[in-house]
Amino acid sequence: MVEVTDKAAAELKSLLEEQDKQESALRIFIAGMSCCGVQYGMSLENDISEDNDVVVEDNGLKIVMNKDDVDGLSNAKIDYVDGPSGKGFIIENTSSSAVCGSSCGGGCS
Repeated sequence: MVEVTDKAAAELKSLLEEQDKQESALRIFIAGMSCCGVQYGMSLENDISEDNDVVVEDNGLKIVMNKDDVDGLSNAKIDYVDGPSGKGFIIENTSSSAVCGSSCGGGCS
């Protein structure tokens, strides 16, 4: 379902420890659409609804998704990048096929 790379898991665990939130879950969600495809978001939280949320575990982390987002996140991979453009967490999804610029013609800004 959702995969967390080893690098992302290490960074997330470090972040949870720094913020004294070891019991928190990582919520991932679909934040919207653009010409570049699906936009994703994530947050740390303790509020989990048994009626509306699905909880999975990967690489030692608890991941929460709204039931409505499960299909759209079924092939998501959470990674951590650190390069010349900056560092941070990214969500890649192989089931999302949009390529930036393919539907709007002029690219995205």
